[in-house]
Amino acid sequence: MSEGALQPVKLRQLVGYFLRLGTLGFGGPIALAGYMQRDLVERRRWISKEDYVRGLALAQLAPGPLAAQLAIYLGWVRARLLGATLVALAFILPSFVMVLGLASAYVELGGLPWMQGLFYGVGAAVIAIIVRSVQKLTKLTLAKDPLLWAVFAINGAVTAVTESELVWVFVASGVLVYLVRIRPRFATNAGSLVPWGWWVTGLHGPATASTLWKLGIYFAEAGAFVFGSGLAIVPFLHGGVVEHYGWLTERQFLDAVAVAMITPGPVVITVAFIGFLVAGFGGAAAASLGVFLPCYLFVVIPAPYFNRVANNPSIKAFVDGVSAAAAGAIGGAAVVLGRRAITGVPTVAIALGTLLVLLGLKKVPEPLVIIAAGLVGLLLWRTP
Repeated sequence: MSEGALQPVKLRQLVGYFLRLGTLGFGGPIALAGYMQRDLVERRRWISKEDYVRGLALAQLAPGPLAAQLAIYLGWVRARLLGATLVALAFILPSFVMVLGLASAYVELGGLPWMQGLFYGVGAAVIAIIVRSVQKLTKLTLAKDPLLWAVFAINGAVTAVTESELVWVFVASGVLVYLVRIRPRFATNAGSLVPWGWWVTGLHGPATASTLWKLGIYFAEAGAFVFGSGLAIVPFLHGGVVEHYGWLTERQFLDAVAVAMITPGPVVITVAFIGFLVAGFGGAAAASLGVFLPCYLFVVIPAPYFNRVANNPSIKAFVDGVSAAAAGAIGGAAVVLGRRAITGVPTVAIALGTLLVLLGLKKVPEPLVIIAAGLVGLLLWRTP
C-alpha cells in the first residue's frame, strides 16, 4: 500500500477514537480540529486530506460548533448516517457527563472558586495549542498559494479586530477564490413531555415545563444561527442567559464558560452546565439537544451533495477560499483569546512553556500538558 493510501477502519474503531477524543481532548474547537487532522489524516490515514478539508469547510459554512460538525462529517465520510450519528454521540457524551458532575457539585457547594485558578493556567496553555494547530492547518490548507495566504491574512485580521467570526466574510472569500481561478474559463465550463422530580431542579428550585421549552428553543436558535467555533456562541449566550432571561448571574455565566474550557470535548458543552443550573438534568438535556441537533442536521443533510460536487473546479475553488478563510479566522481567534488569557508574566511563561513542550516533545499527550498548566495556574492564583 502506498504511503498516501487510506488505511481500512472499522466503525467501532472510529467511534472508539471519538469517544477517547471526547474524553481527553482539551483545548477547545480549534485544538480538537487539530487533533483530528493529526490523528485521522496524518498518523492513522483513516481520513483523506481532501475529505478533512471539505469537512472543515462545511463546518465553517454551516451554523453551529465547528469541532462537533467536523467530527460528524468525518463519521459520515466513513459510514454515512450511522457513522455520523454514532460519532456525534461518542464525541459529545463524555464531556456532557463530566459537565453534569461539575454542575451538580456547583449547585451543592454554591460555586467553584478554584476554577478561576485552573482557568488562569489552562487559558494560557490553550493559546499555545491553538497556535500549534494554526501552524499545522496552514500547511494542510494553504500550501504555497499566495491567494490563499492573502485570504488567510485578511480573515485573521478581521477576526482579531471584530472579535467574531463573520460568515459573510467566509462566503466572500470563497467567491473571491472562485472568481480569480475560474472566471477566465467560465464560458467553457458553463455547461459542464417531562416527568417531574429532582432531575428538573436547578439553582432556584424545580423548573416548569415552560422553562424547559424555553431552554430547548433558545439553545436551538443558538445552534442554528451562530457560525464558527464553539467559542463564537459565548457572546450570543451571554445576551440571552444573563441579560434577557436572567437565568444566571454574570459570575455564574463566567463559571459556566470556565467549566467548558477545563473539560475535554466541545466547548459548546457549556450549554449543558447552564441548563443544569437552570433546570437540573432535564435542563441540561434540553439545552444540549437544542444546540447539537441543528448542527447535526446541518451536516448530514448537505453532506451527500457536498461530497459529490466538491471536486468540481468551481466548487473546489470556493471551498479552498472558505478553508483559507477558516484558517485565518482561527488565527484571529488565537489573537482574541490571547488578549484575554495572557494577562501577565506568569501566563506568558505558561503559554511559551506549553508551546515549547508541544514543539519539542511531540509524544507528550496534550491532556497532560493542559493538566500541568492548570495546576501551575492554580498554584500561582493562590499565591499572594
